[in-house]
Amino acid sequence: MIHQADIANLKTDIQEKIGQKIIIKGTLGRSKFFEKEATIEKIYPNIFVVKYDENDRNATYTYTDVLTRNVEVQVYDGQNYSPLIPQAQVTTKKAI
Repeated sequence: MIHQADIANLKTDIQEKIGQKIIIKGTLGRSKFFEKEATIEKIYPNIFVVKYDENDRNATYTYTDVLTRNVEVQVYDGQNYSPLIPQAQVTTKKAI
């Protein structure tokens, strides 16, 4: 379940990265995927805007897209790309 605090924290993280290069990865359905380089342009209460490098077009994504992992965002730190949200830890329960 996504909480308001999760969205607020993600908004803050994205706001700190305005102007930075990112890679957006997502699905287009039916086994079709995309991966594009972009720059974070603006943030709004429910969405953020990126500008794709290859065709100079804008696209919008919701914060819930990122939190539900429908869209993966990797941020360029000057040397490497790293995930905006770390991979989820998988835990297993042991039978007693």
